[in-house]
Amino acid sequence: MILLTAIDTLQQITDSVNNVTTTPVSTPPQELHFIDLLFKGGWVMVPLALLAFLGLVIFTERYITIRKSSKNDSNLLFQIRQNVREGRLESAIALCKNTNSPLGRMLEKGLKRIGRPIKEIEGSIENTGKLEVSKLEKNIGILGIIAGIAPMLGFVGTIIGVITIFHDVSIKGAIEIGTISGGLYTKMITSATGLIIGIIAYVLYHILNMMVEKIILKMETEAIEFIDLLEEPGK
Repeated sequence: MILLTAIDTLQQITDSVNNVTTTPVSTPPQELHFIDLLFKGGWVMVPLALLAFLGLVIFTERYITIRKSSKNDSNLLFQIRQNVREGRLESAIALCKNTNSPLGRMLEKGLKRIGRPIKEIEGSIENTGKLEVSKLEKNIGILGIIAGIAPMLGFVGTIIGVITIFHDVSIKGAIEIGTISGGLYTKMITSATGLIIGIIAYVLYHILNMMVEKIILKMETEAIEFIDLLEEPGK
């Protein structure tokens, strides 16, 4: 009787040990770090990073330039009107030079043409205005190009990654879901990065365009008022 009890106890201990041994140990899921994901994107991430850096540099430089050009010179035309009515043409020209703005340079060109036919003055103002606008729009189009290229470049990176994965599968002769899914999610990083860069570049592109359009509207309004000033009776 004692021998049977001992055998049962030993059997229970053996079963407990087997259960502990065969029970799978759950491993905590690995955390995804942003920097690690970027490095897993492959060589396509290098041109994407260059596009992002170029877009940021262009936006910063253009934003500062346009902000300086759109500084508050709302009283410029009023002061010019006073000088012209009092016959102080040189003072009006000097005032335009001191403003150092697209509007000032455009009105300066018109003041230097006073005495000639109105059509010639209008033509000189219009040509100067177009030149100033082209200076403001310099390199803004590159942001639009980046907005279009970045998503496509990211998609190319993903396609190359998929081709590489299936090439490895064809060599091994076996499909392993872990290999396919693990490689695919890392390669899709390029698509996500390209889309993010493209969206940001698209938004920045339109922000700069809206700023330039605001300056253009102001220049056109001031040019019309300037021509009206020259066509006043007695001028």
